[in-house]
Amino acid sequence: MTRSLTILGATGSIGRSTADVVLAHRDEFRVEAVVGGRDAEALAKVARKLGARFAALADEKAGSDLKGALSGTGIAGGAGSSAVIEAAERDAELVLAAISGTAGLRPTHAALKPGRRLALANKESLVCAGAAFMADANRLGVTIMPVDSEHNALDQALAAGRNGDVEKAVITASGGPFRTWTRERIAQASPAEASAHPVWSMGNKINIDSATLMNKGLELIEAHHLFGLEPDRLDVLVHPESIVHGLVQWSDGAVTAGLALPDMKVPIANALRHHERLPMDLPRLDLAAIGRLTFEQPDETRFPCLALARAALRAGGAMPVVLNAANEIAVEAFMTGRIGFYGISECVETVCSTFLKRNNMTVPATVLDALAIDEEARDMARQVLSGPAEAKPLLGAGKRR
Repeated sequence: MTRSLTILGATGSIGRSTADVVLAHRDEFRVEAVVGGRDAEALAKVARKLGARFAALADEKAGSDLKGALSGTGIAGGAGSSAVIEAAERDAELVLAAISGTAGLRPTHAALKPGRRLALANKESLVCAGAAFMADANRLGVTIMPVDSEHNALDQALAAGRNGDVEKAVITASGGPFRTWTRERIAQASPAEASAHPVWSMGNKINIDSATLMNKGLELIEAHHLFGLEPDRLDVLVHPESIVHGLVQWSDGAVTAGLALPDMKVPIANALRHHERLPMDLPRLDLAAIGRLTFEQPDETRFPCLALARAALRAGGAMPVVLNAANEIAVEAFMTGRIGFYGISECVETVCSTFLKRNNMTVPATVLDALAIDEEARDMARQVLSGPAEAKPLLGAGKRR
């Protein structure tokens, strides 16, 4: 049976891998709409390749470029936030939501329509507005299918038993580029070094989140909302080989784990079919050839962002929104050379503690509430990072906690 599909974030790494899956199974999917950010030519190319009916670009200024790139194709197009929302709301049975950052929150929420399936790769929908987002999804009868390899592995592993019998659900981390580095060496790391992920090919922001282990902390918050598991039943293990993506420890001592080679097309294919296997012509996992799988506890002294994310998850309320917003501003500052590597965690910690003292930390009731808190926390992070230009590079450049 052919399913209609919309891809939000079609020009990013997840979107490109999704296109590969769709092209390998043209009889399975009909592409209704594709959404991109600023690159009109890249979006038009993927729209033509997939035979999409509609293409939307987030950058309104690039609308004329998109119109020109789509000329003669018969594909309708639009640009700006209203066009992106239109794409999300168009008639499709399945939406893959892979717009990164808080920019993806509104269109991902707009994609929640009665009876629809949502393949979710936008972290911020759950980190910033998890309770409201999941409540709306449940009210509308939307099936959420996690795309991240870790959550997809947990989704499959949890099918082996009841949530009440889960002792611990564990997501894994490669450890990032600094897994074996000393704290002193990490403090001197450049943005280029932090962006060099040892396993996955992702954007610079996500690569740096992996280097700080903030990415794993955000994934714990996601898992809490996706699977309804309390913070003390969620954990992280460092696993450099990135073969085991998630595992579940059951109350009887048994463990169910999800293993696969590190290729995003595997969880994408699973999410698109929702537990129905979609045959993929990919290399097979050969455990004998790999020979050894290693695991270690994450070091929260060298990687304090993970501890901050755990604390935000335990605190609940608006704290995960604040954590995410401050992190995005701090990572941007690090990428532009304004602060050192540990300036990221220092900024996030300062904003979270300041926000906690000054503000009502109740759970955001709606996505709009979450976005308002997000903007306030971003402003606070910018204030933390402001000051004399000569002082900024010192933040996080080797200071011991």
